[in-house]
This record gives sequence, structure tokens and C-alpha cells, in this order.
Amino acid sequence: MGAALAAWAGFRDRMLGNPDFRRWASAVPGLRAISRRQSRRLFDLVAGFTYSQVLLACVRLDLFERLAAGPLPLEDIARECALPAESADILVRAAISLDLLEWRTGKRVGLGMLGSVMVDNPALSALVRHHQAVYEDLVDPLLRLREPDRPTQLRNYWAYAREGPNRGEKRLDTGAVSEYSELMSASQPLVAEQVLQAYDFSRHRRVLDVGGGQGTFLSHVARAHPHLALQLFDLPAVAELAQARLAQSGLGSRVECSGGSFFQDSLPTGADLITLVRVAYDHPDDRVRLILSAIRKALRPAGGHLLLAEPLSGTPGAQAMGDAYFGLYLLAMGKGRARSAERLSVLMLEAGFVEVRALPTRLPLQTGMLLARAEPG
Repeated sequence: MGAALAAWAGFRDRMLGNPDFRRWASAVPGLRAISRRQSRRLFDLVAGFTYSQVLLACVRLDLFERLAAGPLPLEDIARECALPAESADILVRAAISLDLLEWRTGKRVGLGMLGSVMVDNPALSALVRHHQAVYEDLVDPLLRLREPDRPTQLRNYWAYAREGPNRGEKRLDTGAVSEYSELMSASQPLVAEQVLQAYDFSRHRRVLDVGGGQGTFLSHVARAHPHLALQLFDLPAVAELAQARLAQSGLGSRVECSGGSFFQDSLPTGADLITLVRVAYDHPDDRVRLILSAIRKALRPAGGHLLLAEPLSGTPGAQAMGDAYFGLYLLAMGKGRARSAERLSVLMLEAGFVEVRALPTRLPLQTGMLLARAEPG
């Protein structure tokens, strides 16, 4: 920050910290709108937890699905959701204030714009339900910040975070990995859509998805590009689940699944494009270096590209998602961190890639993308 900007920031801080100035600004036309807008933003930060709990209650009650067929009177909602009339009224009015629901004619309640998005959207519903554990882990944020190694529900949920490299990671069975793999599979279509819109896979002949979970991402790639040979690499138990899931969907012969640890084992070779989708941010820098080096080695000797997709820190217009949300979520998880495109580029170059560029996506709030090139040899 330059001297002029620093001086302005200092002056702004002194003014906004002065109660007399705040009272004056709230009474001046023009400044009044700014004052109200900033007050609303601050209150939303205070009230954000209650907003999320309204959404969680609606999801757990299947309220959006109940209203998908048409608006209902408040008394019908109370009866179908097994809620006292007063509680149903409180929940409905709260959901209306958040644009999840809305009043319709005849004092009936229908879906709001945000509530309509939740209908038939298992990925979002699964994420909402999952966040009950997140809220419990972050109930005391100072305790989590001061003692980041304390046990958490999230660390138990993400089994590979609990075990970690060289601590039985490869010995995890399908029971230990199935729950988190299901959540990742539910949310992968959102990411796959963004990736396939932003990058042309048709220029490649073989794609290896590292940390590919149950194969949901590759399923979307397979259907969009029938000519591609596809490979998946993940922990042995996860790869086993992937093989079964892909066989059920008729893609078992299209995707070759391999099990192992990208910290200990060599990756399958032969791909000219390797994808790393929502994997790097689960790990600290030293582990990301190992993953990237393993990918670079797998691309030898012919060369090829690495396509990395995940929410990025510092994304314009999405800073809260990358830095606030994922910063605290990964802290509770006990490993990993959100990184900027610049930081990931440095790690890729250190691993031996020769060129890294950012690819624009339609929803950067959800997914950022980097493409790295590996020269032959």
C-alpha cells in the first residue's frame, strides 16, 4: 500500500471509529445510504449463523421439496413438518426474509428464488446437512485458532485427514471412506460443469484424475468426450468404490481405476492431461509439493498438462469464500489451506512445470482453474 493510500486508510479508520462522526454520517443525505448499507453488512455478519440454521431447518424438514408441487397454507406446513403452529410461523417468516420462501395469494407459502434452487439439488442439500458438524467444530473459534491440533468432528469425517500420510492412510477400508466419498460425489457435478465449460478436453487423448473419488468428475468427462481414455487414482478403498460406481453407470470399461497414495506410490503413466480437482487445498504446502512432483513425473517423458480446479484464495468478488469460509473450514479439518492462484503457480513451477496460466470460469465463487504445462523429458 502506497503512502497516500495508507494515509487515507488511517483517516478513514479514525472517522469510522468516532461515534460522533457515525451519528453525523447517518443523518446526511447520500452518506445515510452508505451508513445503512454498512450497518446491514455488519449485522449480517453477526446474524449469519441464524441464517444458516434457518436453511438447515428447511433442508432437514424437506420443506423445499414439499412446496415444489405448489404453495401451501401455513397450517398445512406445520402439520406436514410436525411443528407447533407458532414454530412453523417463525420458521416460515425467517425463510421468507432470506428469499428461501415467499408469500403467495390466499396467505399460502411458496418457494422463493433461493428455495427454488434447492429443489432437486442433492449436492447443495448434502452440503447444508454436512455443515452441522462444521458449526459445532467452530463453536469456539479462538480455541480452534489457538489449538489447531485439537480433535474435531471434521477430522474424523475426512478419514484421510485423521490418518494422514504414512499413518495408515492406505489401510482405510471402504466403510471409513464411503461417507465423505458420497459427499464429494454429490457436490462434484457442480464443479464438473464449470470445468467442462472452461476447458476443451477434446484436444487430449488420455486423462488421469488424481484424487478422483468415486469417479463422478470423470463420469461427466466421459459423457462429454466419448473418445477419451480415462484413468482414476485414489486411495485403494476409494478406488474400489469408484470401480463399483462406474460399473453401475455403464462406464466401468471406460475408466481404469488404480489405488494407492500419491505421497508414497507412483501415479499411472500415459496420460497427456492430469486433473487435480479439489485436492490441493486439503493439504499443507509440503504435501502439495509431493503431489505436484508425482504428477510431473507421471507426465514424463512425453509431457502434457495439469489442470487444477478448486476455490482459490483472493479471487475477486469471492474473497469471503476462499479466505473466510475455506480458511476456517480447513482449520477445523486439521490440514490444508486455501491458496491464491499466484501461490499455486509458484508451487507448480517449483515442481517442474514450465508454464502456468489461470483459466476463467463462469462461477469463480465455486471453482477457480489453473493450467500448467510440462515439457517432454
